[in-house]
Amino acid sequence: MKYKNKNKAILLLEDGTVFHGKSIGFSGTKGGEICFNTGMTGYQEVYTDPSYYGQIMVNTNAHIGNYGVHPDESESDSPKIFGVVINAFSDDYSRGQAVDNLNNYLIKHEIPGICDVDTRKIVRHIRNKGAMNAIISSEITDIDELKKELAKVPSMEGLELSSYVTTKEPFELGQEDGTKLAVMDYGIKSSILKQLVQRGFRCKVFPSNYNFKQTEEWNPQAYFLSNGPGDPGVMTDAINNSKQIIESGKPLFGICLGHQLIALANGIKTFKMHNGHRGLNQPVLNTESGRSEITSQNHGFSIVTEDVEKSNLVVATHLNLNDNTVEGLRMKDKKVFSVQYHPESSPGPHDSRYLFDQFISLIN
Repeated sequence: MKYKNKNKAILLLEDGTVFHGKSIGFSGTKGGEICFNTGMTGYQEVYTDPSYYGQIMVNTNAHIGNYGVHPDESESDSPKIFGVVINAFSDDYSRGQAVDNLNNYLIKHEIPGICDVDTRKIVRHIRNKGAMNAIISSEITDIDELKKELAKVPSMEGLELSSYVTTKEPFELGQEDGTKLAVMDYGIKSSILKQLVQRGFRCKVFPSNYNFKQTEEWNPQAYFLSNGPGDPGVMTDAINNSKQIIESGKPLFGICLGHQLIALANGIKTFKMHNGHRGLNQPVLNTESGRSEITSQNHGFSIVTEDVEKSNLVVATHLNLNDNTVEGLRMKDKKVFSVQYHPESSPGPHDSRYLFDQFISLIN
């Protein structure tokens, strides 16, 4: 294995903290909200998850790139992150099924990165200080100049991003004679669609700007609200659309952003978390069955627990065992439920895939 010389790169955080390392991926400058994922595997699935649009990803696993990339492990058509921060980056891979190395993949999709930095120190810093914007550059070495570029990066709070990652046109997949499911695409992962199709659904995926009247023309038997990036509190049209779906009485299942939209449609507020939950090992309690689940999660916003407790419309069905945030809802008098985490778990454990079967039972 040959050593490859790398150019210098800089990671600058919003609070002025600077980290010096080596450039990987695309040579350039890009900023976004910095966050960290605690998953030990699945970097390609994480990078291509549309919910990460606009974010710079710090991998807590020390070694990244060692198994290359494979087209079957993408959750969308391309990486949606704005940058990567890695401790030990592997230019070469040892998996025979891989089609390319990670560095070429990042270059192809114009994703800049920095490696040879102390990711443990970076994670501790943003864990304590909270989520903030950051910028990676392999071309600007002057810190004052880099601060000017970082100042142009918008805050994630108040930002609508689903319109950047949604499908441009409706499309169908699944069994022709299956249960007709209207899927609202706010940045859906391909693994979610696979789970729905495997259970016999005939899915029609609609762009995020489609309204209830437009989707009803297809005469679906049920609805699904997908995951996605950005601040749910500013998605007025999507919230109103969710209200109309609920009022129709048709079964409805929401995941991640979809969960937050269902909450907002029921008068429950959302808030930006200190750091969010991003990883494959978040413990969750199903309060109705009494069983615990190890879950895959990716969200920087959550719903207000006090609003749920006061609500006459919904009950909490799942709680995060680390911080007691609400991870699941069920409406009392409607066929509507949602979870904050990702039951399709790609990557991650399969403890929560029963929720897709629960959705089938709710429809039947």
